[in-house]
Amino acid sequence: MMEIANVSSPEVFVLLGFSARPSLETVLFIVVLSFYMVSILGNGIIILVSHMDVHLHTPMYFFLANLSFLDISFTTSIVPQLLANLWGPQKTISYGGCVVQFYISHWLGATECVLLATMSYDRYAAICRPLHYTVIMHPQLCLGLALASWLGGLTTSMVGSTLTMLLPLCGNNCIDHFFCEMPLIMQLACVDTSLNEMEMYLASFVFVVLPLGLILVSYGHIARAVLKIRSAKGRRKAFNTCSSHVAVVSLFYGSIIFMYLQPAKSTSHEQGKFIALFYTVVTPALNPLIYTLRNTEVKSALRHTVLENCCGSAGKLAQI
Repeated sequence: MMEIANVSSPEVFVLLGFSARPSLETVLFIVVLSFYMVSILGNGIIILVSHMDVHLHTPMYFFLANLSFLDISFTTSIVPQLLANLWGPQKTISYGGCVVQFYISHWLGATECVLLATMSYDRYAAICRPLHYTVIMHPQLCLGLALASWLGGLTTSMVGSTLTMLLPLCGNNCIDHFFCEMPLIMQLACVDTSLNEMEMYLASFVFVVLPLGLILVSYGHIARAVLKIRSAKGRRKAFNTCSSHVAVVSLFYGSIIFMYLQPAKSTSHEQGKFIALFYTVVTPALNPLIYTLRNTEVKSALRHTVLENCCGSAGKLAQI
């Protein structure tokens, strides 16, 4: 089968993307570039501040730094190629580039599902078991949960993407999307893909449905614990510790659920591209804004880091 796949695999793939709407491509280029820059800057700041400020050396910000690094990696695996295709007449990506893209996007997408579930467990421990929080969420467990998220996503990507890569494509090379996605590659195959589809559905259940179920269970317990808090100030404080994560989960899962509930029509396929654009470009840019604008600890740490660096630089210049 490997020999057939090698013979029939095209040298390049054509990413049709938004070529059916050429008048939109320039506008989309500007919008995508703007969100990409915000995403890199915002997530980079969160990683930097979480590392430099000792007050943020907690499980919550350890997982948040992981999420920010994941968002940078995910959007970088897609956006540069998208910008190149939006800017010029060429809509192609090399076979190797396409393979790398769907390996990485599959890996990071699965990792984010598990990581968001891990973060919800951290919030559950903080609110429902506050007296035992430091014992429950000890550094070794946090590191183990983060590694399990990354390695779990990598494992499912290696299995699913490798099975997809082995499919003979028989010369088909047009992908009606703006990036290489595993289900779309499977549609180009000229053999039965039942095994691939079975693996994809199983992986979706394990890495999408189960983490979402764990998140809902965690927040069910959290909601019950918050309602038992008598003081309005206490309830507000508990709500603020979870609101940012709830917003991020809603954006991520909301766009995925909305996309997969679309009916299989050509118009909905076009809508699907814009929904995919939202969760690949817009959501990674919104995540750091949600955590910085709604989180006083991050804003305080950012202010402290900036002032410390500025004052430190000014002091060195004064000595010179």
